[in-house]
Amino acid sequence: MELLSEGLGAPHLRADFDGHSGTIARARDAADAFLTKLAGTEPPAGDRSHDDALLVVSELVTNAVRHAPGPLTLCLAFTEGRVQITVRDGDPAPPRPRQADLNSGGGGFGWSIVERIADRLSVHPLPDGKEIHAFLPW
Repeated sequence: MELLSEGLGAPHLRADFDGHSGTIARARDAADAFLTKLAGTEPPAGDRSHDDALLVVSELVTNAVRHAPGPLTLCLAFTEGRVQITVRDGDPAPPRPRQADLNSGGGGFGWSIVERIADRLSVHPLPDGKEIHAFLPW
């Protein structure tokens, strides 16, 4: 994990994960540490800003682990009053909204949650996967 903020412009974080067991928790912990440090210098505008950002990180990383097994990269950056959350994985297929399943525990909620929380969302295909960028007000 690389926390970059001093002398390099906007505060940002880059963390690489293997996609194995514990990846989701480690990614969330890394994001939480970044957001906590950010809040010390750039207080969030809303009461839910920190929690919303952690929820988006959890959902995007969970989707990457579940649907694009293998290594992934999480990046967070603060610019112009927004937190940008980027997850890069090895599957070029874009996320597909699924019917949420309340009974079987099969999920289907994550992408719609991210769409609701982010005020801007984009998916960029890459030769070796994709990047998903979510922008949230801070």
